Amino acid sequence: MRILFVLLYFTSLSVFGQNLSKLEINEIEKAEIKGSLLTFREFLKIPNDGNYPQQIESNLKWCEKTFQSLGFKTTKIISSKVPHLYAEYIVDPKKPNVLFYLQIDGQPVDKSAWTQSSPFEPVIKNQKGNEISWQEIEKKIDPEWKIFARSASDSKGPAMCFISAFYALRKRNIVPEYNIKVIMDFQEELSSPTIADLVKKNRALLAADRLVIMDGTRHISDIPTIMFGARGIATLTLTIYGAKENLHSGQYGNYAPNPALKLAKLLAGMKDDDGRVTIPGYYDGVNITEADKKSFAEIPENMAELNTEIGIAEADKVGESYQEAMQFPSLNIRGMRASNIGKEATTTIPNMAIAELDLRLVPETPGSRQISLIKNYLTQHGVTLIDSLPTDQQRARFKTLATLKQKEGSLPFRTPMDSAIGQWLGKAMERAVGKFLKVRATGGSQPMASFIETLHVPAVSLRIPNPDNNIHAPNENIRIRHYEEGIKMCIALLTQKAD
Repeated sequence: MRILFVLLYFTSLSVFGQNLSKLEINEIEKAEIKGSLLTFREFLKIPNDGNYPQQIESNLKWCEKTFQSLGFKTTKIISSKVPHLYAEYIVDPKKPNVLFYLQIDGQPVDKSAWTQSSPFEPVIKNQKGNEISWQEIEKKIDPEWKIFARSASDSKGPAMCFISAFYALRKRNIVPEYNIKVIMDFQEELSSPTIADLVKKNRALLAADRLVIMDGTRHISDIPTIMFGARGIATLTLTIYGAKENLHSGQYGNYAPNPALKLAKLLAGMKDDDGRVTIPGYYDGVNITEADKKSFAEIPENMAELNTEIGIAEADKVGESYQEAMQFPSLNIRGMRASNIGKEATTTIPNMAIAELDLRLVPETPGSRQISLIKNYLTQHGVTLIDSLPTDQQRARFKTLATLKQKEGSLPFRTPMDSAIGQWLGKAMERAVGKFLKVRATGGSQPMASFIETLHVPAVSLRIPNPDNNIHAPNENIRIRHYEEGIKMCIALLTQKAD
């Protein structure tokens, strides 16, 4: 495994970097970008599906070796048999501690859907989509080229920006302005099932004054972004039961009820024609103030252009803008199944119909409450909820039988935009890139609530990758310009006083 970082020792000439100008930050980044990209290539070659222990271990070893080469003290932490890596660099015990969260795992891959030999053989492409040899970066680096690989943007790219920035400063004997703690998560794409227990059991080790999340895509305007919150998530599997077996639609049509139709009617009743959830109390507690609306208006968004880009005639009416819509809880049908379609379709009445739902949550709408509201809605519409497959006695007694399996994942969080951590990050962004956006909350989810609630620490995420990065999909990518800007942001942040 190729690692470009080597252990460097500070000398008596070590200095703090608070006074690095934007020009100096640019010069440092330009001097390091080639080596950073080559190391990034090696990092991306390591498969990183969190479902596979060996892949977790391979990535953990790479990160362990890399951080140790930079002078960090590393500790492997096991939580519910799942390994995590903790690294710390103590400048001065009297200085503030900043905890950085790095996501190392990626979504599962279907290699056949990628336009390259493997998602773990990184490819550079130009603006026309033509492949560029990695040897070309020895001659020149076009900032508009893209690197295609799983986790290029989500989130090995941001992690590598942080690593590269620290390496660049250490190489120049520039000391960070605070103590650095890093926690690496190898199962974020699985909703980080063990992270809450890990934080509780390692509270003293992870204790920090601020939390910076190195994960997430920047705003659709493509302006560098700091994000102050994220929605949580809960998932539901609703199964409506019909007859014991699939029935012939000719023999039993007009006689045996179709569970697919019942399911469709139940789902349709959960929202009105404008996309608003009709379940009583679903939006209770959400309050959008005039100050909030003003902050939304300052974000450069054109809803007509957005609608054209994603291919819809008009948006749901949950909020007055895209940003406002992200501040409400959602109810999404992420999948449905009753029987076969296309060439496999048969003339049958299915014996069950299934819907997979995901609920995005905001701090005012906890998952347990939202799930309870959905259960109440179902029972009020004649559904009898049971715990397992229906018995003959239940089938004979109840008209509509269903099971509802639930899972609560990441909790929502929101940090005030005028907080000290926001001002600190803002000063660093000004030195790094000049113009940037402050966004109240993303519509997606991040497993940060356990850190915030257990450590009592404010959290903000630094958004680096390009909006058109095919996140979670085939041909995921990061544009080199965004990668370079990410390194600059991290250099500025590491040299921004955290007092």
